[in-house]
Amino acid sequence: MGTSEKTQLIEKARNLGVKFIRLQFTDIFGVMKNVAITVEQLDKALDNELMFDGSSIDGFARIEESDMYLRPDIKSFEVFPWRPREGGVARLICDVYNPDGSPFEGDPRYVLKKVLTEAAEMGYTMQVGPEMEFFLFNVDKDGRPTLETHDSAGYFDLAPVDLGENARRAMVLTLEEMGFEIEASHHEVAPGQHEIDFKYSEALDVADKIMTFKMVVRTTAQRHGLHATFMPKPIFGINGSGMHMNQSLFKDGKNAFYDPSTPDQLSETAKYYIGGLVKHARAIAALTNPTINSYKRLVPGYEAPVYVAWSGRNRSPLIRIPAKRGSSTRIELRNPDPACNPYLAIAAALKAGLDGIKNKIQAPPPTNQNIYHMTAAERKELNIDSLPGSLAEALQELAKDDVIKSALGDHVYEKFVEAKTLEWDNYRVQIHTWEVDEYLTKF
Repeated sequence: MGTSEKTQLIEKARNLGVKFIRLQFTDIFGVMKNVAITVEQLDKALDNELMFDGSSIDGFARIEESDMYLRPDIKSFEVFPWRPREGGVARLICDVYNPDGSPFEGDPRYVLKKVLTEAAEMGYTMQVGPEMEFFLFNVDKDGRPTLETHDSAGYFDLAPVDLGENARRAMVLTLEEMGFEIEASHHEVAPGQHEIDFKYSEALDVADKIMTFKMVVRTTAQRHGLHATFMPKPIFGINGSGMHMNQSLFKDGKNAFYDPSTPDQLSETAKYYIGGLVKHARAIAALTNPTINSYKRLVPGYEAPVYVAWSGRNRSPLIRIPAKRGSSTRIELRNPDPACNPYLAIAAALKAGLDGIKNKIQAPPPTNQNIYHMTAAERKELNIDSLPGSLAEALQELAKDDVIKSALGDHVYEKFVEAKTLEWDNYRVQIHTWEVDEYLTKF
C-alpha cells in the first residue's frame, strides 16, 4: 500500500466523521469476526501492525502459535449508514497473516485467492452472481426470535400482505449506500421469505459482499423489530432458503462459456466446467451445504435441487443454464445455501470447474425432463446421482475427493471436518420431538 493511498484513506475517514473502524475477517465456518479500533489507530492498521489472538477463533490456531496479523484491503473501506454520522463507524475487510509475513492458510479469503490464482494462470477470471434468500421472523416481548413469520405472503406478493416490504426496502437502500448494485428484490415462495439479488462481480468481491449482505440484512431487520435468519430450513413443510450461485469464466475480456457456433451456444470450456461440477458435486456439498439443517432443505418437493444433472430448460436438476447468452452466459449451481462460507463454497465450485477444463471431463447429456417425476429406476438408467442426504454423508464424500481437499488446504480441511463431525455427533445423540411424538406411546 502506497503512502499516498494510506494518507487519502485516513483523511477520508476523518472527513466522514468516522471514529471507530471494524477490522473484519471471516472464520472457517463463515462467521464474521472483527477487531474494533479507533481512527487514531488506523495508521497502524494500514501498516499491517495490528495483531490479534488467533487461538480465540474456532478453527484458526493453537494457543502456542496464536499471534496473527490483520492486513486491511483498502478497497473495502465503507461507512456503516445506520450508525450516527458524528462518531461514525466504518469497516475494512482484512486478510489474516502469520508473524513471518506469510498468508495464514486457515484464512478462507486466502483459500479463495489461491484457487483464483490457479484460474488466472490458466487465463481465466471468475464472475459470480448470488441469489440471496432469507426469512424474517417476529420477535417476542424480550426481543428473542420466534418462528412466527411476519406475513402470510407468497412469491412476488406486495404490501399489505407482505409486511416485510418496508424492512426489505430499507435493506436495499442501505446496501446501495455501501456500494451494492441491487438488481431485484421480492417476496419469495414461503411466508416470511425474501430474496434480494445484487449484480455479479469478480469472485473475491462477491464473497466479501455476501458477508456484508448478511450483516446489513440482520442489522436492518433488528431495527424494524424483526429477526432475519439465513438458516436454510427453519420451518418444516415450506420452502427453505437457497443461495443459487451463477458463475462464469472470462478470458481475454470475453465470456469463455459462450460459443455462438454450437447448437446451444455453449463452449467446450463450459461443457468441461459442467463436467467438473457434476464429478465433484457430492464432495462440494459439504461446503455449499455445511450444516445439519442444510439437508432438511435438500429434499424433493420444495424446489431445492437433489439430483446431480444439468439442463438449459428446467429447474429440477442441480445445474441450470439460464437462457441469456453472449457476455451473460453462465452456469447456475442451485444447491448452495446462505449458511455456507462464501469463500470456501466459491473456491470449491471453481476448483471443480477448473478440474473439468484441465482434464477435459465430459459433461453428461442434459436432462430436460422433470427429474422429480422420474422413478428411481429411470434415474438409475440415466446415471443421475443424488446429492448427499446428510452432513455426515457429505463429509464422507469430501474425504474421498482429493481435488476439493487440495483447494481447501490441509489446515482448513482438517479443522472443518473435525468441527463438523463433532456437530453431527452432537446432533446424532439428541432425542428430537419427532421421536417422542412417534414412539413414546407406540412402544
